[in-house]
Amino acid sequence: MGIDDVDIPEKAESFVKTLWPQGNPKFSEFICKAIGELDHMVRRMVLESLGVEKYYDKHIESTNHLLRVMKYKGPQTSEAKIGLNSHTDKNILTMLHQNQVAGLEVQTKDGEWFDVKPSLNSFIVMIGDSFLAWVNDSLHSPFHRVVMTGNDAQYSVGLFSVPKAGYMVKAPEELVDEEHPLLFKPFDHVKFLDFYYTPEGQRYESALKAYCGA
Repeated sequence: MGIDDVDIPEKAESFVKTLWPQGNPKFSEFICKAIGELDHMVRRMVLESLGVEKYYDKHIESTNHLLRVMKYKGPQTSEAKIGLNSHTDKNILTMLHQNQVAGLEVQTKDGEWFDVKPSLNSFIVMIGDSFLAWVNDSLHSPFHRVVMTGNDAQYSVGLFSVPKAGYMVKAPEELVDEEHPLLFKPFDHVKFLDFYYTPEGQRYESALKAYCGA
């Protein structure tokens, strides 16, 4: 279940009224404002750490938000079952919050998989391939998957910041030099997704490199 453009009040309110016909102002305000503010704070921290905070406003304006609620059923067995295959996200930033049922696994740069220990007081933040290209590989876009065991279901809510159609994802010139050559040519995120979902795009471990590697 998802809400496109959740940071636009009219879109958020329209979704809320499908669940609560009488309205739910507190919930509407939370999903429209508070969640987006958390995403913005994280991205500001990233840009400031890389010394490119002058691009913050333009960077924020270039994205929309998708809020998605997800459920992975327990397989009713102690044998591990794949709930979601290994992949990298293709967007800018992914923020997850889940109940305390394990299942999410993330791969390190060295290729090792580790279990993410969920906490009710924390968010899981991962960058997607589009942000990887924007920061010219200064950050890591990790492969991740969901592997379920036992009887309990995992519930999670995810906020995904996604480049707007027509926006060209391009690394700032400050992040490109002789020691850090440009690794990805500018690209339109929507066209990149079109490539990713083709049979050819699915063959590559890194569809991003195949599509726009410099």
